[in-house]
Amino acid sequence: MKIAKVIYIVLITLILLPLSSWGLTNVSAPIALLAGLIFAFVFENPCPKFNKKTSKYLLQVAVVCLGFNMNLQESLKSGADGMMFTVVSVVGVMAFGVMLGYWLHINRKTAYLISSGTAICGGSAIAAVGPVLKADTDEMAVSLGVIFILNSIALFIFPPIGHMLDMSETQFGTWAAIAIHDTSSVVGAGEVYGETALQTATLIKLTRALWIIPLAFATMFIFRDKTGKVSIPWFIFIFVLAMVVNTYMALPEWFVSSMVWIARRGMVVTLFMIGVSLSVKMVRNVGVKPLVLAVTLWVIISTVSLFVVRSTVV
Repeated sequence: MKIAKVIYIVLITLILLPLSSWGLTNVSAPIALLAGLIFAFVFENPCPKFNKKTSKYLLQVAVVCLGFNMNLQESLKSGADGMMFTVVSVVGVMAFGVMLGYWLHINRKTAYLISSGTAICGGSAIAAVGPVLKADTDEMAVSLGVIFILNSIALFIFPPIGHMLDMSETQFGTWAAIAIHDTSSVVGAGEVYGETALQTATLIKLTRALWIIPLAFATMFIFRDKTGKVSIPWFIFIFVLAMVVNTYMALPEWFVSSMVWIARRGMVVTLFMIGVSLSVKMVRNVGVKPLVLAVTLWVIISTVSLFVVRSTVV
């Protein structure tokens, strides 16, 4: 365990180092995730509680810092098409996911959690909705596991597909925000594809994440439980505030550059930590039926959104 902890710390340090200033290439988002996955399959996570809590808050800090490099008016304009499609896709995925889960004879709460993660924002949606419907540990673990597996795959395959189809950065950012589960991999894929893709993907994904709030209240009604606690993603509102500040105030260049550096490095470290969390045990515990449900929903939302985005977004 001591060796694993030392390697864990060394890898995070390497990811944070500004290697470009020494003529080397900084560790990219896909490489960081891959390193985390390899680490998870070779060693046991040496700091599970620290890893989970830090990755959660580091993602939020990175997203907020990214807002200081985005213009509110331009971002809203570029992301308008994706926001319109969000309403239809969220409701459609939730409805179809629950029905398919019933047909596959999957535990009702597990199917609901997987559908929530696919429709909105992966692990964040599952973590927010789970306590509302009082999901037990096994239901949460299976749902998070299957979403994390597909989320990791998405970061590697989406950018090459986008280039193969000659998608513009705005098209790719919109598609990634709709079809990739977690905000971390959405931002990671957008960063790999380009600056405009990064900004578009971040804005649309965070707009999509706000659906956690109405979904949580709807979950209370569906499962007839008014005692559930609703988790509101407050950091999204701080992200919007950061965009407003950057749009209407003349911020110093050094400050903006610092925020961008924190956002990019923070996101890469987050992806490494997410990779470390995906253990062999988690993969084994997922099961075939939940995986079939998650893959089916993912293929449908990815294919339909790709067609819509290429037809409507320039």
